Amino acid sequence: MEVQGKIKMVGETQTFGSNGFRKREIVVTTEEQYPQHIMVEFVQDKTDLLNSYKVGQSVKININLRGREWVNPQGETKYFNSIQGWRIEALQAEVGGENMPPVPPADAFEPAGDLKEEDHDDLPF
Repeated sequence: MEVQGKIKMVGETQTFGSNGFRKREIVVTTEEQYPQHIMVEFVQDKTDLLNSYKVGQSVKININLRGREWVNPQGETKYFNSIQGWRIEALQAEVGGENMPPVPPADAFEPAGDLKEEDHDDLPF
């Protein structure tokens, strides 16, 4: 699965526990009729993937949905979901920027007017 949009926030890498678990969050705002602010977390070695991305950049993030179960001290079972990123790439619009000149339309071919029904058609379809 993937999510596309403009980067709203890139968090700092956080380290948890004695085993050094690392997590970094990014928020992407989708560009649709009702924009959504989607928080995606990158974990462990994937946190470094966010180093070259900045607020305002258009990106596509490949994601996995993660879910887990937790039983609290009172014995109640709770469920938590997270969106975990594993790949991120800048969208092509960012490469040239918005100041690129528009591409002129290609010239149309002049129609062939001298075709005869008996001419051989060598097209394979």
